[in-house]
Amino acid sequence: MADYQSIQSLHKSTPAFSPTIPTFLLPYLAFLLLAATFALAFYFSTLPKEKIPARELAVASTASLLGGFGVVALFCSVGVYV
Repeated sequence: MADYQSIQSLHKSTPAFSPTIPTFLLPYLAFLLLAATFALAFYFSTLPKEKIPARELAVASTASLLGGFGVVALFCSVGVYV
């Protein structure tokens, strides 16, 4: 029972969570990231086919990362905290 009491007092003494990015910026961040994703997807569709698709891989990976973070920012901006 002493462990529970110490953990409970530690829990009560810690500060509340505060996000690094202010929540009022999340819709703008989501729009920016998703717009960049769609621009890169369009650019990806216009790339010529190559034997070693290094440029295609870089563009697709960047678009995927931006799209993932954009969707998370969009969900958080509407109140679905994932």
